Amino acid sequence: MSDQGAFDTNVVTLTRFVLEEGRKAQGTGELTTLLNSICTSVKAISTAVRKAGIANLYGIAGSTNVTGDQVKKLDVLSNDMVINMIKSSFTSCVLVSEEDEKAIIVEPEKRGKYIVCFDPLDGSSNIDCLVSIGSIFAIYKKTTDDEPTEKDALQPGRTLVAAGYALYGSATMMVLSTGQGVNCFMLDPAIGEFILVDRDVKIKKKGKIYSLNEGYAQHFYPDVTEYLQKKKYPQDGSAPYGGRYVGSMVADVHRTLVYGGIFLYPANVKSPKGKLRLLYECNPMAFIMEQAGGMATTGSMNVLDIQPTNIHQRVPVVMGSPDDVKEYISIFKKHAK
Repeated sequence: MSDQGAFDTNVVTLTRFVLEEGRKAQGTGELTTLLNSICTSVKAISTAVRKAGIANLYGIAGSTNVTGDQVKKLDVLSNDMVINMIKSSFTSCVLVSEEDEKAIIVEPEKRGKYIVCFDPLDGSSNIDCLVSIGSIFAIYKKTTDDEPTEKDALQPGRTLVAAGYALYGSATMMVLSTGQGVNCFMLDPAIGEFILVDRDVKIKKKGKIYSLNEGYAQHFYPDVTEYLQKKKYPQDGSAPYGGRYVGSMVADVHRTLVYGGIFLYPANVKSPKGKLRLLYECNPMAFIMEQAGGMATTGSMNVLDIQPTNIHQRVPVVMGSPDDVKEYISIFKKHAK
């Protein structure tokens, strides 16, 4: 019976953690129910991702999603899963998915007070080479009493109730914030539960890694070119930064959170508005970053302060350790004059 000692009989699951947070805030439990439904879909997606080859789930589904990426069968499955789970939890009224051109208005008999924006499977073009992929979600509260519409989702990130992401890497992890710091939960496949492994995560003040797609170098604006030059050829005698870029936003942002440093997907000549989507990529990640003591900027303003005008709006984004982001902002401002 020697392994009995390692069995934790008082384990903190994600559900238990959110229930405790909700109790402190004297909530109704509706957010816990919603997060539970997201957890269920993440567990199902995690299983599907691990079996993608065997279950013949990958390969092109034969259509292109609204933002132009070729849709993999796993994307379709993940999107359906998230929508069905959230709808059946009776907690939401409007859903915005990367995969759907228009917002989904939940049927009246299944409605609740929350609005969920999500990317069901981010980085899915990496599935075939087994690179980490993820799911991202942002939760808002409906602010009016009238009939729910797409407009209800056009809220700045400052009004977020909760946000997080799941990373399907060497293990499956959920990173979550309900506005009281950032907590990381690992999926324990033995009991099918997310277990709290890192409480109140904080990002380093300054890192040693920069992360962006340098394949676009010829299209970069001068601020990005100058910033990179400073990271690669520092004039003050410090060591140059390491370069890391997976090309899967969840993986790159998670590494930035854990090790520190800076992640950039700036605007460039080819994509003057940036490429990543505000509602279900930049806002949730910016929320997590700020809650962990980091920063997220477009260069000219904080990502969370942007008033969205369109559910699939794209914005430039630079996020990570506060000192690194501040250094980028000072170079951006110099070039903006």
